Amino acid sequence: MKLKRLTVLQVATINKPIKPDLGYGPIETVICDIDKGLRSLGHRSIVACSADSCVTGEQHVTVQRSLGDYVRESTPEQKKFVRMHLSKALERAKMDDIDIIHMHAWLEYIYGGVFSPLLPIVMTLHVPAKDSWIKKDHCHRLNTMQNPSVHFVAISEYQKQQYNGLANITTIHHGIEMRDWHFKDKPVKGSYLFTIGRITPAKGQDKAIEVAKKTGFKLIIAGYVQNKPADQAFFKRLKGSIDLFVDTGKHHVDKDYYEKVMKPLLDCDKQIIYIGEISREQKEQWYRHARATLFPIRWGEPFGLILIESMACGTPILAFREGAVPEIVVDGKTGFVVKSLDGMIGAVDRIDCIDPCECQRHVQNCFSITSMAKKYSELYQQILDEHETPLSVHVHPEMADYQPTIF
Repeated sequence: MKLKRLTVLQVATINKPIKPDLGYGPIETVICDIDKGLRSLGHRSIVACSADSCVTGEQHVTVQRSLGDYVRESTPEQKKFVRMHLSKALERAKMDDIDIIHMHAWLEYIYGGVFSPLLPIVMTLHVPAKDSWIKKDHCHRLNTMQNPSVHFVAISEYQKQQYNGLANITTIHHGIEMRDWHFKDKPVKGSYLFTIGRITPAKGQDKAIEVAKKTGFKLIIAGYVQNKPADQAFFKRLKGSIDLFVDTGKHHVDKDYYEKVMKPLLDCDKQIIYIGEISREQKEQWYRHARATLFPIRWGEPFGLILIESMACGTPILAFREGAVPEIVVDGKTGFVVKSLDGMIGAVDRIDCIDPCECQRHVQNCFSITSMAKKYSELYQQILDEHETPLSVHVHPEMADYQPTIF
């Protein structure tokens, strides 16, 4: 399919700024990558986002700053802040140069009449169905409502099944910029195990610690502790099993980063080390020198950017068979997908049979930023071909009072 040059307006989330080197900000990272990928394909990409963002395409500022976190109390001030963001995004959508709107949250605004009818809309479903505004019993109602211009994107086949019954839904896997993740062409013999993710029971850092203790390998734990009571309590329990706490996030990555920051920790006699929240550049360093990345999740992860980031560096994955993991990791070729803790412990000794080149090749072929952007471009074009007559713009009069769910 020969793709036309399109003008796409992404209505970004505002929990964190949209920029390339975030620590924890999975949805914002994906938005940033879609923007970059669309530009690389020659499309005009406009991102409606906060002023503290830094995008590749055109930035349409809606609010002066992002909210700063995913966890916070819902206050009237914050709801007003969200309404301002969406109002400014709607103003940009009303201009005649936009071909399609790509949203990443606030579906209730679409079906609440605020963005409908307007232009065709693509809605990427970043969260599980149980955590979204779309509950299972809503699917039939959403399908029959008068907004045929909305098309949904699941980020994995696993997630798509969770939204079973929702019409106009396709799957597009996430992709990453391969140039950001430097390839490790040879395994590091006798090196450490690495695990990264939000510190929470569902991510399984306690299981990663068990793997390290049973195999004797050093374990580096990186991740952000959100201000949630369950996460705080889990981290408090973990502390008894962690031998050393070091804040490495303050160290800038340069040519001496390994010697100055990593090597002293890897050479010390402490086995379980927590290094806090780290940036993308720092993550790349810790992935690249690891023996394997552990992904001992206890929940149905819709995707898992960690998996493709690690494999892009040539570092294999040891993961539990949960969520979308089997779609992303090729068992026996780019890592091992196991059903139990004992299976993960046993797989540590088999890591040397995984070819780092196969890991990197798999991401390049299936999960690159170019592949993701091309699939979105093809979807946009398909939708526009089906909607040759532009829909008229209508601003719902109740917008000022409508209060969305803040993800």
